[in-house]
Amino acid sequence: MTAIAVLGNGRVGSSLAESLTRAGHEVTVADRSPDSAADAVRTARIVINATPGAGSLERLAALREELRDRILVDVSNATVDGPDGLPADLLYPGSSLAERLQEALPGTRVVKTLNTMLYTVMTAPAALTQPPTAFLSGADPEAKEVVRGLLADLGWHQEWITDLGGIGTARATEAAILFVPHVIRSSGFAPFAVSITR
Repeated sequence: MTAIAVLGNGRVGSSLAESLTRAGHEVTVADRSPDSAADAVRTARIVINATPGAGSLERLAALREELRDRILVDVSNATVDGPDGLPADLLYPGSSLAERLQEALPGTRVVKTLNTMLYTVMTAPAALTQPPTAFLSGADPEAKEVVRGLLADLGWHQEWITDLGGIGTARATEAAILFVPHVIRSSGFAPFAVSITR
């Protein structure tokens, strides 16, 4: 059992919290208020950022001391939304939210994952017709191994997980969000994920 704080109580955060609780972890969900987030982070070993990506950097940078020595699992994408509410561009072109978070939180081990799929796939990867891929980006090998364990608890087989390397590789997976509006307009709001087949 691991103490986990989930920041964000929307569809993504709620779904992850429910699944990790079922897997036996002690999960606390914080809403967007600073006090709620700080209280949740203080008692956690692992923190999951499931807040809207456009405001994540400011929100988490304010928790710098509370997040020290924690593993921060970032599943958000920072985008500029179009008139229909779907992602139209990246908020940090030439960089990534994960890189900005690691720069702002030097005492925290940031791992990017689960951001290349519709949120329903995060906790039910086997529901797709072919295996999806979950990517890992981060500087700390031990932190990535811990996140691998969490992914296994969510139903991810180890062969479906690809370690891309350092935190700089997150700019590639975050750019995949630009596929999303086109896929949704083409096929509807149905579960999908990026999948690497060999």
